[in-house]
This record gives sequence, structure tokens and C-alpha cells, in this order.
Amino acid sequence: MNQATYLNNQFIIAMPNLADPNFFHTVTYLCQHNEEGALGIVINRPAEMKLGEIFKQMNIRVTSTGAAEIQVFAGGPVQQERGFVLHTTGGGWDATMVVSESISLTTSRDVIEAIAVGKGPDQYLIALGYAGWGEGQLEQEILANAWLNTPYSKHVLFDTPIDRRWRAAAGQIGIDINLLTTPAGHG
Repeated sequence: MNQATYLNNQFIIAMPNLADPNFFHTVTYLCQHNEEGALGIVINRPAEMKLGEIFKQMNIRVTSTGAAEIQVFAGGPVQQERGFVLHTTGGGWDATMVVSESISLTTSRDVIEAIAVGKGPDQYLIALGYAGWGEGQLEQEILANAWLNTPYSKHVLFDTPIDRRWRAAAGQIGIDINLLTTPAGHG
């Protein structure tokens, strides 16, 4: 693949036939995709915790109203003990990877501390773990019809209710994901 065909800053949507429980009906935002593989954050799989539990584990004092009740996401099956903050660009936090002009990914404590006191990014999603693919793996899965890629949408990423993100991401390109089927073979 050349740089123009990498899927950075795009969604990959699990096709209805993708049965892997880690990715069934998921939407993953791709933060990095190159010749070495891909890294993404699943944006529609709530974890069984709120941000308050992370504040408590990290001994972070909270002064921002409602911050402790923010939903945390299961970002993928890799390094599930590690936190990732997918957010609108800006803030100057440590350990930040700029994905696009509008989206960054931060893994440092300072962004969590800023959120706790109401000085975090304008919009953000906090996830534990990430989705990762080795060299050529994602491309093969796309060729096998496991994923549909679409342009990223800030609205789907941050504003669409969690249970509607899978359909909404596909809907941005005019696809009703519920109507898609796996290809039939004739042998």
C-alpha cells in the first residue's frame, strides 16, 4: 500500500458476519495504519466502569462535576490495562500522537488529571486497551469482507449515542448495515 491508501483517521466497521466477540458490531477509529500494521480504538463498546474508578485507581482528585460518571470504553483486546484518550486536538499533553488536524490520541496521566478538574479536551473518549493488527493483517481482513471502511465523523465519534454508532458510521456513506449479507459462493 502507498501512503494514500492507508486508512488513518477513518472508521472501520465490523461487517455483520464478523463473529469475533472482540469486534462483533464494532466501530473502530484508526489512529495509525502503515506498512507495519494498524492501531485503532473501538468507539462503541462500553467497559464495565466509569471514569471515577480510574480516578480512584490513579489517586486523582476530582473537582469537575460529572467527570466521575463519564463512560469508559473497551478500546480493544490489546493491553486492556492501558488507558487511551481519543480527543479533539489541542491541550499540549505529554505522550500525544496527532492523528489528524482535529483528532489526537494521548496516553499520559496529565490529560486524565486535566479532565478531573474540568480542563481537559473539548471532546474526548477514554478507552482501556486498543485494537491492533500486524503487517498486512488488516488489509487481509478487509479483503475477506470482515470490515467496511468509511470516513471518520466527529459527530459519530463523540455525539452519537453509543448503541447507534455502528449503524450511524455505515449510514454516513448511505449503507444500511443491517441489509448487508456475506457473499454467496457457487462452487
